[in-house]
Amino acid sequence: MKYTVLSLFPEIIDAYFASSIMAKAVSRGIVEYRSINIRDYALDKHRTCDDATYGGGAGMLMLAEPLGRALEAAGASMKTDREAGSGPGKARVIYLSPSGRPFDQALAHELAAEQELMLLCGRYEGIDQRIIDAYADDEVSVGDYVLSSGEVAALAVIDATYRLVEQVITPASLEEESFSAGLLEYPQYTRPELYGMMRVPEVLLSGHHENIRRWRLERQVEKTLLLRPDLIRLGEEKGLFSDEIRKIIEEKRRSGMAASEENERD
Repeated sequence: MKYTVLSLFPEIIDAYFASSIMAKAVSRGIVEYRSINIRDYALDKHRTCDDATYGGGAGMLMLAEPLGRALEAAGASMKTDREAGSGPGKARVIYLSPSGRPFDQALAHELAAEQELMLLCGRYEGIDQRIIDAYADDEVSVGDYVLSSGEVAALAVIDATYRLVEQVITPASLEEESFSAGLLEYPQYTRPELYGMMRVPEVLLSGHHENIRRWRLERQVEKTLLLRPDLIRLGEEKGLFSDEIRKIIEEKRRSGMAASEENERD
């Protein structure tokens, strides 16, 4: 997997790729990256990359010309050229934007299958729409909120995708993560067995693998029903859940309703 990140602040990107598991993936040749400073493609002595918006309004907008030159230098081509088969660009060009397609685990898996992602980081009020129209294959949003830094959003996409690339992380570690089966991850514990007045659940100390598996699955359902009931509804609509999970969901719902009715009587 190769990442190309176009930014006004490439040092943010460089620091990330030099740290932790990502640094190991880069050193092993599993992941490649380039950070491109958009200012290098501004032609005036001040390296200007923004200006006021046409039509008025607060804030500044990133200019089309340095962005276009930076994209072309990175190997991107206009979508019209690619569609006609004459463009050299093979990378999937993504503009990070709060108005984009919501980024979730399914999209992370989709993007992780690409050979190269070219991530365009906005600043200020965003970028000239003509760059999006001409070059971007996708607009992607990491959440329903506004960030001052497109770099933060780009790093979220990178972090969620590179770990899905083969050989980066042990496959078994990915199978039981949150969202992997439409449920949040179960709670986990390590030493000591007693922390203050809180003990590790006895079932986890029993060594009984089937009881542990069942306990973990029930905790996943409970946690998802409590914190993300929307995921339960989505999983039911899409038929993601096994018979066992569906049965646990119904049991938890009935017990929850019974507890609610008991509280009302009290």
